[in-house]
Amino acid sequence: MTASADIPLWAALPVALLVLAGAALGLVGSIGLLRLRSFYERLHAPTLATTLGIGAILAGSMLFFTVLQTRPVLHEVLIAAVVVVTTPVTLMLLARAALQRDRAEGSTQVPGAAAPEAPPRE
Repeated sequence: MTASADIPLWAALPVALLVLAGAALGLVGSIGLLRLRSFYERLHAPTLATTLGIGAILAGSMLFFTVLQTRPVLHEVLIAAVVVVTTPVTLMLLARAALQRDRAEGSTQVPGAAAPEAPPRE
């Protein structure tokens, strides 16, 4: 017999729903990574979907172990904070590096540097 058999039904259902929702969001992010065409489009889907998916899985884990150990278990809050901080920073760094590389190579698929505005005509 495992310890998970000791969890009451009122807690098992939300845990199962949170873990399934997190897994579904992770799957959506992975499918977005495969289906989208350009590098810049591919950055967006996995970043958003997997961050939300990890949040749902961590919430389910917090609830499960809080009920099982009959005390607040907050280790997952630290994991969530690290994921929430590092994922957008990584996205920005990857996008900026790719943008600089593409501009240096003269790719027509990325926008150029902002052109100075023309003075208004009188």
